[in-house]
Amino acid sequence: MRISPLSLAVCLALPGVAAADTVAETTSDAAEFDRVVVTATRTERAIADVPNTVDVIDRERMDTLLVRDIADLFRYEPGVTVGRDFGRFGLSDIRIRGLGGNRVRIQTDGIAVSDAFSIGSFSNANRNFVDLDTLKRVEVVRGPSSALYGSDALGGVVSFITKDPSDYLGDGKDAYFGFKLGAESASEGLFAGATAAFGGERWSGLVAVGHRQGKETENMGEIGGEGSARTQANPQSTSGRSVLGKLVFAPSQIQRFRLTVEGNEDDTDTDVLTSRGLQALTGATNMLVTGDDHQSRARVAFGHEATGLSSALADSVDWQVYRQDSRTRQDSVEVRRVPSGATVIRDRREREFHFDQRTWGLQANALKSFATGSVVHDLAYGVDVARSETKQKRDGRRIFLDTGAVTNVMLPDVFPVRDFPISETTTAALYVQDEIQFADGAFRLVPAVRVDHYRLSPQVDDIFREDNPTTEVVDITETRVSPKLGAVWHFSDAWSLFGGYSAGFRAPPYNDVNIGFTNFAFGYTAIPNPDLRPETSDGLELGLRFAGDAVHASLSAYYTEYDDFIESQRFIGFNDQGLMVYQSQNVADARIRGAELKAGVHFGAIDARLDGWSLRGAAAWSEGEDRTTGDALASVDPLTATLGLAYDNDGWGAELAGRFVGRRDRLPPPPTGIDSYYESPGYGVLDFYAHWSFAPGTRVNVGVFNLADRRYWPAGSVPLVSENSLTLDRYTASGRNVAVSLSVEF
Repeated sequence: MRISPLSLAVCLALPGVAAADTVAETTSDAAEFDRVVVTATRTERAIADVPNTVDVIDRERMDTLLVRDIADLFRYEPGVTVGRDFGRFGLSDIRIRGLGGNRVRIQTDGIAVSDAFSIGSFSNANRNFVDLDTLKRVEVVRGPSSALYGSDALGGVVSFITKDPSDYLGDGKDAYFGFKLGAESASEGLFAGATAAFGGERWSGLVAVGHRQGKETENMGEIGGEGSARTQANPQSTSGRSVLGKLVFAPSQIQRFRLTVEGNEDDTDTDVLTSRGLQALTGATNMLVTGDDHQSRARVAFGHEATGLSSALADSVDWQVYRQDSRTRQDSVEVRRVPSGATVIRDRREREFHFDQRTWGLQANALKSFATGSVVHDLAYGVDVARSETKQKRDGRRIFLDTGAVTNVMLPDVFPVRDFPISETTTAALYVQDEIQFADGAFRLVPAVRVDHYRLSPQVDDIFREDNPTTEVVDITETRVSPKLGAVWHFSDAWSLFGGYSAGFRAPPYNDVNIGFTNFAFGYTAIPNPDLRPETSDGLELGLRFAGDAVHASLSAYYTEYDDFIESQRFIGFNDQGLMVYQSQNVADARIRGAELKAGVHFGAIDARLDGWSLRGAAAWSEGEDRTTGDALASVDPLTATLGLAYDNDGWGAELAGRFVGRRDRLPPPPTGIDSYYESPGYGVLDFYAHWSFAPGTRVNVGVFNLADRRYWPAGSVPLVSENSLTLDRYTASGRNVAVSLSVEF
């Protein structure tokens, strides 16, 4: 067997390259790029034929890595970061190449999850709405993807794909049942799930249920007690439930109807000990601060797939209609002692935050293959139509414990309030993509374009109007054309070049367009901005792939420019009443550039005596700056890499995986009063995994994380804080911890 010396050197000479590549175990490295993905081109394509960087994490890999949340999911994916807030709200956004929040599209079975929204210290609606145990695969498209997915795909796409009955049935098997039990020490978590599937000639179905519970995720802070000096995690109690049901009817071999019902909810109770004690800004002493947070998502979808059609317009079509409801409710309680002259007022402050989003939608896609001479075309086209209604409200009351008096005045608010009016957004889009194959498929050109029409219609109700009596809300209508051009050239049996240009955009958000509140006591007001422009991006990428029998590698470089970033609630001056005026505006441009590498070696293909041994690696370097000021972007990660050595056979396997991160030394300049921001140091952490199938249909997975019990600060968890802060240990990761699971299948 002949192996390219260059390709072998590329994989073995990288000290920081990574383990935990996100594909299942295979017997040939060439098969690593034969994995079929859908998200990158909205058609089923092998990774080797995709003109941009895409990651795939399948069910087997998630089980091996004992994935419980999105932080676990992307632990070994340099360039993809999950943020975490200290205190109460936990995991926040997913960042791809330094861009996160609502600028990354997160979808489940093609349906976008709801938006994130936060305001103040007591309100934070995140997008962590998916139970990962219901998934069979996760696909990540890095870089602008609006040519296929429209608004919010400015930075990339994270696509969650749920289980199907066909994943468990076939080859004469008409029924399946399996369950999984597990525990983890970092949060004292317990989880359990069960999946049942049945099928016949025409009908098949699946039901998957899950339950999870735990406590706060530990860090390595050593200061306990109450007050702002506390560095240990605040005490929490968490629980969650999920259900996924699918019913499939196949009237013929070329048609399939699918009904999907999905529900997921999570509850978190927090005793916010860090907020107890004397509050310097108000002079009050907090005796008790608690949070009760609940979020849920429910989805119903009905779809149809047809293949093998004899039509001049399409060889295959698929469509689905859906409704999705996402809700966040967060209740906060403060019990305080407030000095007032010679007396002390005892009061109880109760706050409620609601953020609800309901979406109806239709998606339809078609694929037609045809040839013009020696050139083969795979033409994909489709429509996306969605209408969302978004409601946000904050409510509260102040109870004077000595007198029993109750008031809805809690400065600077007079409750209830809406920070933006009830907003209805309608999007309608048409996309077209042509995958053009030349030279018997050796060269593939992929042009695509999408036209999006976006309309925002605010609805002013009494709650918004009472708090904003003179604010004039505005409608917005935008049409945006997003092009893309990709190419793949297989210039030899094992080598290929890929890359291209892609555009991204994000429509002006409803809360930035029509934000509105006035506070005369504190002398400020926020006003709408009908002239907000969409945020846009232009990305270039170029990469090289090698897929041999023993070695695989993919190296890519990218450069992306972002224009018209929106800064929310920017101070713009004073009005005629002397109030400070705040307004969301397009003020910032940015650029992010970087390089990414994935590589691996299957040693059994080199020497049969090494069968079962493999080395996997990944690394990412990136650099970002504000083009307006020249300052560094804090959201861009330092150099990150992973490296792992694994052994696997039919009955058992083990893997030693390392995570390596450089010093976070590119930060923007701090404001007046802070000498410099804290630069989290670089680190290296080792994890160990093992699995054992001790009987047919059974499997035990064990993971030991942070083997050396090292204190380190994950870049995605450290906010911009002073280097002289006395509470830096708040943002440390967990020390040595263990997770285990048992799965049984019948």
